[in-house]
Amino acid sequence: MPRIDEIKQHLANKFKDAIVNVDQPRPTQFFIDIKKETIRDVCTALVGMGARYLVSVGYDNIERDKTLGMIHTFAFDGDNIYCAIRTAVPEDKPVMDSITPAIPNAGWSEREFMDHLGIKFSGHPKPKRLVLADDWPEGLYPLRKTVPWNIQPPSAEGVAYQLDECPDGCTVVPVGPYHPTLHEPAHFALYVDGETIKGCDYRGFMIHRGIEKLCQTQLTYNEIPFVAERICGICGSVHATSYAQAVEAAGDIKISRRAEYIRTIMLEIERIHSHLLWLGVAGHLIGFNTVFMHSWRVREPIMWLGERMTGNRKTYGMIVVGGVRRDITPEIKQDILNVIKTIEEEMLVIKNAIVGDTSIHKRTKEVGCITKEDTIKWSLVGPVARARGVDIDARRDHPYAAYDDMRFSVPVVDTCDVWGTVLVRVLETFEAINIIRQALDKLPDDGLILTELAEPIKPFSHAIAGVEAPRGEVVHYLITGEDNRPERWRVRAPTYPNLQGVPLMLLNNELADAPIIIGSIDPCFSCTERVEVVDIRNGGVKVLSKAELETIAQKKL
Repeated sequence: MPRIDEIKQHLANKFKDAIVNVDQPRPTQFFIDIKKETIRDVCTALVGMGARYLVSVGYDNIERDKTLGMIHTFAFDGDNIYCAIRTAVPEDKPVMDSITPAIPNAGWSEREFMDHLGIKFSGHPKPKRLVLADDWPEGLYPLRKTVPWNIQPPSAEGVAYQLDECPDGCTVVPVGPYHPTLHEPAHFALYVDGETIKGCDYRGFMIHRGIEKLCQTQLTYNEIPFVAERICGICGSVHATSYAQAVEAAGDIKISRRAEYIRTIMLEIERIHSHLLWLGVAGHLIGFNTVFMHSWRVREPIMWLGERMTGNRKTYGMIVVGGVRRDITPEIKQDILNVIKTIEEEMLVIKNAIVGDTSIHKRTKEVGCITKEDTIKWSLVGPVARARGVDIDARRDHPYAAYDDMRFSVPVVDTCDVWGTVLVRVLETFEAINIIRQALDKLPDDGLILTELAEPIKPFSHAIAGVEAPRGEVVHYLITGEDNRPERWRVRAPTYPNLQGVPLMLLNNELADAPIIIGSIDPCFSCTERVEVVDIRNGGVKVLSKAELETIAQKKL
């Protein structure tokens, strides 16, 4: 691929003394090992060549060479290229330059590996904890291999959030951790002057589940897709597909074309129900419950369809390494066509009502504005980016499954506000229906839906896989390992980059608009693992511990 050769040659000419190795294991992906002293310059040069930052990956390599590894990943969207810049720091002096001053969206990734691995990033503009609680013991880095996957450090009393300093003349208005407009726990500290938002600090990761660590230590390659599905309650097939594609790429596993088509159909079914769910929630957040009720009414048949196809309304369990677990029969094919025809007709009515409704316009137009330039600078993705004129979509730019055989439009608008996000999601619903029809029409008649692995997957291969979720691009980075499980598995959901753009979207907006601005990115924080038991006789409340929940489950009470 000439473009890859051009990029590699440019970097080789500019940083020839810094490049240690160049590896191109597949036509669309290449990996460059460099000396840590030039990490910021090399990454900045890639962005200057048109690369879009994806996510960073930290990993423990102490057993093999006494280092902590760091990988920064990028995409050249117009050329279907993924690139990774790899480096390492010694265990006894884990310090390297931060790339955040040049690439703002790298800020969370670097902070995450300060927490999880103990790497220090010189020049980071905000080097405070991100994932770990403020009372987490110093010097205990949970992603290091010497730390057990199920460690439970004792909590400390009297430790409060460490929030940014409130600007002069402003008042702190907390939104969360539990708030009527947030369906999952997160804390936005809004700094307001009167009713105008002048700043924001975010604290999340309160119920971080440690899925990556769990899967690297306890599960096998074939078990992980079912956990990957549970990363997000809405985008289950997305995460399972991205993970499976990473394993298949690293292991040089070629799945059947029929399985690729079935994956495409499942992903677009997921997109329809996700967009309808978000549209209803958005209506609820602006006090327009008619939109909420109709969107969820129209969505319900797609949920029933999922149950008929897979046995579940959600968490389908369809995508595994090597293909899919269930086929699409002629009866199911007709069922899908009938359901999407009905949804298309009813969605058209909703679209026409929304486009002409002045109250929706007043609550969404010129609200949550962020420029196209800032959207690119902060590496935002999905409908959030496409609503601000950024024409990116992994289905088209980095084709996977059967998307290379699909003809579809990528809706892009330039209103740069919440209204644009509404338009993009509505239009994408119709495109999803269009893709499903094409996939069903072109579905190959033969081919195994599940390809068996001919031999064990070789360890220490690297692979990147991207999938366009309804919220935006999901990225999975995989380093294969021994014992039939990954050495390192890194997941980046679309909310991860988009949340970092929320403070800009909130800036100079009214406090009353904060819920719909935050909700416009369709944030997925996590799922709560706590349960309250209420005694209806006396009103008493008890919070069950993890151990108590396990006991109840085992006794089937």
